[in-house]
Amino acid sequence: MNTRMRVLTLTNMYPTRRFPAFGVFVRDQVQSLRRLGIEVDVLFLNPRETRLNYCTGPLRLRRQLARKSYNLIHAHYVFSGAIALTQRRLPVIVTHHGVETLRGWTAPLCRAVSRRVDLTLVVSDQMAGALNGPAEVLPCGVDLSRFKPMSREKARQRLGLPNDGRLVLFAGEARPEKRRHLIVEAVTRLREAGHDIQLVEVQNQPHLKMPLFFNACDLLVQVSEHEGSPMVIKEGVACNLPFVSTDVGDVFQRFGQVPGCFSCRGEVGDLVSKIPLALGFGRLADGRHYLEDVSLDVIARRLVDLYTRLIASGLGGGEQKR
Repeated sequence: MNTRMRVLTLTNMYPTRRFPAFGVFVRDQVQSLRRLGIEVDVLFLNPRETRLNYCTGPLRLRRQLARKSYNLIHAHYVFSGAIALTQRRLPVIVTHHGVETLRGWTAPLCRAVSRRVDLTLVVSDQMAGALNGPAEVLPCGVDLSRFKPMSREKARQRLGLPNDGRLVLFAGEARPEKRRHLIVEAVTRLREAGHDIQLVEVQNQPHLKMPLFFNACDLLVQVSEHEGSPMVIKEGVACNLPFVSTDVGDVFQRFGQVPGCFSCRGEVGDLVSKIPLALGFGRLADGRHYLEDVSLDVIARRLVDLYTRLIASGLGGGEQKR
């Protein structure tokens, strides 16, 4: 491995002490690259601190590039990609992660940035189609050394959750497109009908605790309107947790034939029907089998291959060949 390869990761999502789950998949990718001998620095433009960080981003980028030389810039999300393009010397890779490519005013911006960078990565085929241009599908990797099955009783004990009853998990920020209210209403109706279930909501938890939640709960429910390649589904499956999900991103492209993975419409009535079915299924037989091609280390090696090809091509400054 070329230990002299130097990459600048430019991102507007990265974990902080206040928001430990914010962009944790970007941090995990950075760490996996470092384990392969790649020298990676991170320039984090934190929008939760102030949106002005986007305005100062080009200046901070120039200062970083003046301090140290790099082989390429890997930007995560469209705003970081646009800022990376304010310099013309280094090749730029941009990874689009989700809903920003599919709807709203950011969708045309994603297409415009993707036309100018040297390589575009997306996390699902659906996103590649939305960009209407060259893009390579490369989902974020799952840390299979961290996300693995463990005793349900021990996990509940460590989290202080009740030993009896069925626990339904909602994990993620309660943004409008997540439609959390549908899950809350469905669980409420089921409880009123006599089902011994409880909703466990996990937001802004340290990533190290998430395997405990996946192992403590009996079912994961996701009813998002849009997703890219939702990490919460993949990490749950790695812990053998069954799920009910809307058909978004690459969820059923990857898990459509896996027993214990149930599709639903974004309707309370359908959730009320599907949740008991999924709870009656029990744990998945071997969820990790379906994730071997997207383990953290496998994705890191694929990414290094892409870096190597791009550097060897001599492209830079938005000279992507179409």
